[in-house]
Order: sequence, then structure tokens, then C-alpha cells
Amino acid sequence: MKPTERRQLARVNHRTPLRFRAAGVAADKTEHFTEALNVSRGGFFFASSAPLQVGMPIEATIHMSAEVTGNGAQEMRCTARIVHVRNEPYGDGRIGFGVEIEKYQTAAVQERWTS
Repeated sequence: MKPTERRQLARVNHRTPLRFRAAGVAADKTEHFTEALNVSRGGFFFASSAPLQVGMPIEATIHMSAEVTGNGAQEMRCTARIVHVRNEPYGDGRIGFGVEIEKYQTAAVQERWTS
């Protein structure tokens, strides 16, 4: 790990479907669909146009590959927190968000991820 690296789990550059919504009392409950660009068991990075800020909690469902889990592929439902924002816009105006997973539960992979 680099000296400034805070991650304890290695991220895998792996694009995977991601569904999320902001959590909290005053949060916009709109469900957003995008893809994670890299993933670990402890967090993930994604790009979105959603109005998210550092410290904001989100609820997400993400597909974790066997490469990430060390076992079989799993669909993970999690509560996570935005830990950094990368304000350099992608070509379509989205910006990047890094999240730390706070708690999760797994379920069998659903067919909807393959469509």
C-alpha cells in the first residue's frame, strides 16, 4: 500500500451494477442506477450525478464477483457512507464517489443483474 493509502482491503477494478439511494431523514429517496467502477469487501467507487456529499449515508445493492468475495458471486445489500468525492467530471457530467461499507447482508445473485 502507498503511505497515504487508508484502505485496508485491496480494490478490484471491476465494473458491476449498482443501485443506491441516499439514506437519512431529509434525504431524497430517489433510487439511482449506475455501476461501481472498483470494488472491495470494504467499499466501492462509482460515478453519479446524484447530489451526494462526504459523510452522507446511502443504501445500496451491488453485485460482488467471486474475485472480490473469495467465494462465489453474491448480491450485497449494504449501508455505506460517502468518504470522498472526486469532483473531476466524467464526460457525461457525473462525478466520482468513494464509499465505505458499514454493514451488509448477502443474498443469492438475482437474474435481474444479467439483463
